[in-house]
Amino acid sequence: MPDFQQSALIIVDVQNDFLPGGALAVPAGDQVIAPINALSQLGFSAVVATQDWHPADHCSFKKEGGPWPAHCIAASEGADFPSALNLQPVSHIIHKGMAQDRDSYSAFFDNDHETSTGLDHLLRGLKITHIVVCGLALDFCVTATARDAMRCGFRTDIALGACRGIAGDQTALFSDLKAQGVRLMEHI
Repeated sequence: MPDFQQSALIIVDVQNDFLPGGALAVPAGDQVIAPINALSQLGFSAVVATQDWHPADHCSFKKEGGPWPAHCIAASEGADFPSALNLQPVSHIIHKGMAQDRDSYSAFFDNDHETSTGLDHLLRGLKITHIVVCGLALDFCVTATARDAMRCGFRTDIALGACRGIAGDQTALFSDLKAQGVRLMEHI
């Protein structure tokens, strides 16, 4: 079994609105829960879960001219974690996408790449050098988190078995991530 000292598991946006029946459901999104619950038991130094935490008039919503249906409105049932997700190992929760005028796919920065969520500072304070990213959706928030983790200097893996994406074919995305130094792991 790998040694996860100085490692953090980042669980990205496993929220009711991204699961089947939710406002912005990722196909088979609920299938990430069991693998994530297993991963969170592997002895990571920290387990961080993120939540989209949008205001009701968020710029990404279609009614505001954005591309997405309204989802993950702060403190709503859709923004909650599903009951099947084991939150006991979670040591920190990061809210993202809270500013009305900009979105935040990454767990590290808003999409302006300047406004920090505080995750980088938190992980450095915990002496984390390596992260494993999992969650929803692989081709948006998981990928943005992995890319920013690399930019911040963390050794970065994506646990593919604990992710689901929106697009069917991820071949080009996987090539791009590998070229940036992200390790794609089928199994840990």
